[in-house]
Amino acid sequence: MLVKWMRCTVVDRRGFERGQRKWAGLLGEPGFRGQGGGWSRQRPGVAHVFAFWESRAFYDSFMARSHDRLASTQAGTFKDAQVRLFDYRFDVKTGFEPRFTDADLVRVALCRIHEERVEHFTLMQEKVWNPAMAGSPGMIRGLFGEAPGHEFMVLSMWRAAAEHGKYRTERVERLGLRAQTEADVAAMTGDIVELEPSWTV
Repeated sequence: MLVKWMRCTVVDRRGFERGQRKWAGLLGEPGFRGQGGGWSRQRPGVAHVFAFWESRAFYDSFMARSHDRLASTQAGTFKDAQVRLFDYRFDVKTGFEPRFTDADLVRVALCRIHEERVEHFTLMQEKVWNPAMAGSPGMIRGLFGEAPGHEFMVLSMWRAAAEHGKYRTERVERLGLRAQTEADVAAMTGDIVELEPSWTV
């Protein structure tokens, strides 16, 4: 599965949201699995959209044919768009599906890893971070994805902000020490996204 993550700064909120609803046109596309997104809780005016495709080939075919027509409705409503593509590597918890209807919140982390530490980082994700997140009340599902240049995405869906907040304060520091995260990570950024139900396709 291919994961597309788009982040941008919105300059015309009403126009952007109107255009976002037009992406319902994705439903007939071969290989399309789902899309959702919402607003950053930490950065005003920043929107995130996550799209899921069966494979790179289906995605490339869509980009060549239908993408520009759907995207044109949002022209001029945002700036500073950053798009990244990730190959799905494994689930966080079990049975990841690109569904957004049962979650309120998405936590996304982007990690650039030192080349010689990639194997260790991936192993720690499986052995330390995954079980901890899977055992957290309110964490529904998630995935671990990889992009060229030793970049990784950790995406997790949560039922409510309060539950995610509890996980974060209680456990992250302790887990980070156990997983030697500091030694692995060259750079890390992330965000907490409040899902907008009308953006779900």
